[in-house]
Amino acid sequence: MEAEADEEDSTFTTISLADDSGESRAAALHLKEEDEHLTMNADMDGDMENQAELEEKTRLINQVLELQHTLEDLSARVDAVKEENLKLKSENQVLGQYIENLMSASSVFQTTDTKGKRK
Repeated sequence: MEAEADEEDSTFTTISLADDSGESRAAALHLKEEDEHLTMNADMDGDMENQAELEEKTRLINQVLELQHTLEDLSARVDAVKEENLKLKSENQVLGQYIENLMSASSVFQTTDTKGKRK
């Protein structure tokens, strides 16, 4: 029984791989070409998928880096605006005090005490 199974296996293998008829060779060659084509297509598809994935990762990394630089620029700009705002507040206080001193020194801007005169 084992001999028959071995004989059947070798016969099957011999028939599919070593058939000497012209049609079988052409069919085997055609199948081999299709297998190579499918393998190449699978490799190319895999390579194309890997290439596309790599390009997408590169694009995303570049976009993240660009956004980081934009954020750094905006943070620096916010800091500069804060400093300018503090400077302007300080100048406004100085100017407000100066105007207040001028008004108190001038008789034109002296407040009149209307309640004291009426009594």
